[in-house]
Amino acid sequence: MTDQHEPEELIVQEAPPPAELEREARMTPAQAVAQMRIRVPARANRKLRAVLERVNDDTELKALWHVSNVNAIARLQINDHSWVHIQIVANIALKLLRQLTKHGVEPSLVADYGLAPEDSEVVVLLGALLHDTGMAVHRDGHEDISLLLAERKARELLEPSYEEPELTVMVVEVLHVITSHRASGRPLTLEAGILRVADALDMAKGRSRIPFAAGQVSIHSLSAAAIDSVAILDGEERPVLIEITMNNSSGIYQVDGLLKEKLRGSGLEPYVEVVAHIDTEAEKRLVPIYRLEI
Repeated sequence: MTDQHEPEELIVQEAPPPAELEREARMTPAQAVAQMRIRVPARANRKLRAVLERVNDDTELKALWHVSNVNAIARLQINDHSWVHIQIVANIALKLLRQLTKHGVEPSLVADYGLAPEDSEVVVLLGALLHDTGMAVHRDGHEDISLLLAERKARELLEPSYEEPELTVMVVEVLHVITSHRASGRPLTLEAGILRVADALDMAKGRSRIPFAAGQVSIHSLSAAAIDSVAILDGEERPVLIEITMNNSSGIYQVDGLLKEKLRGSGLEPYVEVVAHIDTEAEKRLVPIYRLEI
């Protein structure tokens, strides 16, 4: 059955304001878990829909998201690692994958195993949902901790929909997506490269506004606050155009520094073009448009 609240199209959402993230981090576990529901359009992908339904019924997974948020927001005062971030990344990742396949780019699970594009969507979704679970334990080395927590959870969520040997293939491909999202990661699949870039694209309205709101003024906090919106569109020369709107030129650091680092080595370089606009008259005279050279 279709979720009546399921969005028809993928939406690149905005992170909540710092005060709302802080409030959520101070909730009891039961309060926090009760409000969590991941929404992405499953379309005709029955396996994706089934996995998503199990995710939304999984209190253990939601508890991991809550503790990740407590560590990130209440204890470290860094950028958002809540279920909201997870949902944003999941939507962006699926949008990138569908945009690429629409333009004839073949997912790695299809090319390497003869699986269906729908299976690639499942791997990308689960990779997004599980990629930061290690934050529940500690920020340091959280990518490796995520692998430890995600193996069992991915198998639980996939087992009703897949049989061996495809089940194990799906599980390890999810783990590859997770380990490859780190700054030093080396994606070997299209799916892993997509998650690596999607994680970096959660920047609309400044995902990193927590330090800025707390008075920590630096190029990191200033540039994060400068990002107004991110759109994923059809490109003119490449399958995907990532269009970023900024309110001042400090946002170029997010684009040329952080996003560029994630795009390089992702495997998506031939398929993606990035354009940043500055949406104020004073700044337009200085830097009207910025194109990222990958």
